[in-house]
Amino acid sequence: MTSSIQETQRLGQAMWIDYMRRGLLSSGEFQQLIEQGISGVTSNPTIFEKAIAGSTDYDEALLELVREDKSKEEIYEALVIEDIRAAADLLRPVYDRTSGADGYACLECNPLLAYDTEGTIVEARRLFAGLDRRNVMVKVPATPEGIPAIRRLIGEGINVNVTLVFSLDMHRQVMEAYIAGLEELARAGGDASRVASVASFFLSRVDVAVDALLEERIRQGQKELKELLGKTAIANAKLAYQAFKKTFSGERFAVLRAKGARVQRPLWASTGTKNPAYSDVLYIEPLIGANTVNTMPPATITAFLEHGRAEVTLEKDVSAAEQTLATLAAVGINMEQVTAKLLADGVKLFADSFKKLLASIDEKRTRLLAEERARFTVSLGMYSTDVEAALGGLQQRDVIARIWRKDHTVWKPDPGEIINRLGWLTVTDVMTEQAPALASFAEEIQNAGFRNVVLLGMGGASLGSEVLRHTFGSAVGYPELIVLDSTVPAWVQAVTEAIDPAHTLFLVSSKSGGTIETLSFYKYFRNLVEQAVGKGPAGQNFVAITDSGTSLVRLAEEAGFRRVFLNPADVGGRYSVLSYFGLVPAALMGIDIAELLDRADCMREGCVSCVSPYENHGAWLGATMGTLARRGRDKLTLVTSPSINSFGLWVEQLIAESLGKDGKGIIPVAGEPLMDSTHYGDDRLFVHLRLEGDDTSAIDAAMERIKSSGQPMVNLELKERYDLGAEFFRWEFATAVAGAILGVHPFDQPNVQAAKDLTAHILQEYRTSGRLPTVAIAHSVNDLLSGARQSDYLAIMAYICQTPEVDQALADLRRRVLEQHRIATTLGYGPRLLHSAGQLHKGGPDIGLFLQITADREKDLPIPGEPYTFGVLADAQALGDLQTLQSLGRRVVRIHLGSGDAATVRKLVSELA
Repeated sequence: MTSSIQETQRLGQAMWIDYMRRGLLSSGEFQQLIEQGISGVTSNPTIFEKAIAGSTDYDEALLELVREDKSKEEIYEALVIEDIRAAADLLRPVYDRTSGADGYACLECNPLLAYDTEGTIVEARRLFAGLDRRNVMVKVPATPEGIPAIRRLIGEGINVNVTLVFSLDMHRQVMEAYIAGLEELARAGGDASRVASVASFFLSRVDVAVDALLEERIRQGQKELKELLGKTAIANAKLAYQAFKKTFSGERFAVLRAKGARVQRPLWASTGTKNPAYSDVLYIEPLIGANTVNTMPPATITAFLEHGRAEVTLEKDVSAAEQTLATLAAVGINMEQVTAKLLADGVKLFADSFKKLLASIDEKRTRLLAEERARFTVSLGMYSTDVEAALGGLQQRDVIARIWRKDHTVWKPDPGEIINRLGWLTVTDVMTEQAPALASFAEEIQNAGFRNVVLLGMGGASLGSEVLRHTFGSAVGYPELIVLDSTVPAWVQAVTEAIDPAHTLFLVSSKSGGTIETLSFYKYFRNLVEQAVGKGPAGQNFVAITDSGTSLVRLAEEAGFRRVFLNPADVGGRYSVLSYFGLVPAALMGIDIAELLDRADCMREGCVSCVSPYENHGAWLGATMGTLARRGRDKLTLVTSPSINSFGLWVEQLIAESLGKDGKGIIPVAGEPLMDSTHYGDDRLFVHLRLEGDDTSAIDAAMERIKSSGQPMVNLELKERYDLGAEFFRWEFATAVAGAILGVHPFDQPNVQAAKDLTAHILQEYRTSGRLPTVAIAHSVNDLLSGARQSDYLAIMAYICQTPEVDQALADLRRRVLEQHRIATTLGYGPRLLHSAGQLHKGGPDIGLFLQITADREKDLPIPGEPYTFGVLADAQALGDLQTLQSLGRRVVRIHLGSGDAATVRKLVSELA
């Protein structure tokens, strides 16, 4: 069957891939893309930097070059030239079949030479000669200094990909340089038919820049400008194509055409959608036309193959494109200024990436020479063979590539809540482009005088931010972040006492937009802010983070929120830490989110489809988790360095909610006190996250003793805190792979709704009767534990206010259970736990012993507009959770502690037999 790419090719547009790494070539994946219609490849320093830093593709070749005493610049050039040559050789049949019209591989000139005409010419000559292939292009930026270099290079018969073209005026200069170069070549007796060039016209970055200016005007009251959002780049490209047609249909080029010269095709670049509200084929479908090229990142290729439409569209709505640019000018948006800044920013971005690439080579060179231990080590003992077999199975079934192709059959035959929940695989591409806007927003909040930011959210909307808050804290001069994810009145009161509502920004964070806890928080704090600043301006203290089209979006518009961040709809809550849900709070704390995303991208490069499962960072961990769980070691026990000890909160939800269903599951054990190895059963897999620079001597010694006892163990090394970005992605990918091994759907939560429904029913009864149902306490904790089996675990569900003292008392409880019963323990505070481990408790294997702890509400707080209080809501949620567990036949006990302070918890500990 003809693919959409092949159909587009038939219509006159070539489609190239904007991605290159050695594994893509050696795995055969690049050849498969060629067979699907891809007819060229572009690359840049950013792409190579991620590939070299984030994978083992280049380690062997790099080490050989190091031993030859090559400099880091020489190492880079040797590696990249080999790749481009190999790609050009694979594309050579396309080049021959099209008589040189297509089939090109492109290599960037040193970006540090972007403003050096002579330096660029010398560099391009050297690279073109070194590549020694007719079907290669050297990339030269469209800077003022680059234009004369382009003319000279074309005049010497060198193929040029002119990059970083943003403005219509610069595009005209680029076309002029190309034609003038051909004329010089012809005068010198050269063969104009053997020269090819493209003008890379950048798209999505234009919309990112212009949309930011439009949104500023929209917030100032020019609502009619909403219609222009996401329209500028396409309009710019359509007019560029008109200029192209006019230029190359004129008499001047006709002379060259008669000598066999080719047109300089417009190449649509930067075509990955950077705004989650826009279509993922926004920069593909409207720009299909003859004599053009579209170069796409892998995710966009996947999207176009999956649901893209191939039809000639490039010359449709040209008058509307003209009107779009005219309207922008009329409202004071100067496109020449915008595009000039984009050019400068683009040059800087590539230059920074090139410097970073050289630094990565330097760092890896040092590590390889020192034979430094890998960033992860394993000790699996008898299970090594099983894991190897599982990895072989992943390879045989092509699971990794199928995940990246968004093939739902990896997990289930029904695509529901799978194909529309895999956006986390590529969300960093979108968010990287939004990083400057988020930094500007953080500056706006600083300048507005906000001293606190309070995140109102549950589960996936809050846990990633809680990890970042604990790990990084707020930078100097940035507001302090507080995360509120409990309806327990004392918890809400503690936040109230810690802030000045007038100088606090509230993030109302909910994917669905209708989370009862989040909306209750909003009503309560909205009332406080209105009392402090007045009803009119109160909306400026609120920001919404949600999906498009939710009730929260409507609320934000009606209530005058300062800002609404629309998250990609195909990113599920527990996979959303690297999206707006995690990055907006991070930016407001002063965290360098570009760096955090960069680390995630490097890890992603180690998990992509062309990486063998045996070397794939995420697949290897997922195979280990899933395989050992199937062998009875289903208690994944996470041990972390002190500085990153909150990471377990996030991992707990990710694993519990993703994998605990259909009577199967992995039980994540986070924050459990470390004990002597004799207290652990044979149902454990230990994973140790170790942060370099932390004092971990005691933990290291304990882990060594545990490993020596025969417990399987994985050690993951983090060089610094920003490596959390990498770990977020690694664990997301590992969880998806573990789901494939266990045979469960990792993106839905089928058993969570039952507790929500019971809570709603209980609240409705309260509205009618004014009281909650009573609960009989029929058993003691000792009764619950007396029937514990070796494979069981104790889940402590504490619907009380979290304090350091209570944390310690509950840790003592977990320690006592380990000493006396040798079973794993988990701890969750309610109602947060409903959004994390709740799915596992109800849908996972029947090996849980559930201890629900409740307490009196000494001081309650009203929820404006509701007949019930926070205390009633928290108690109703606890009761709904209890009744759901009971209805499923789970072994559950409720203990009511009265005050719920640390002293009463310690009393409970002392009563354990």
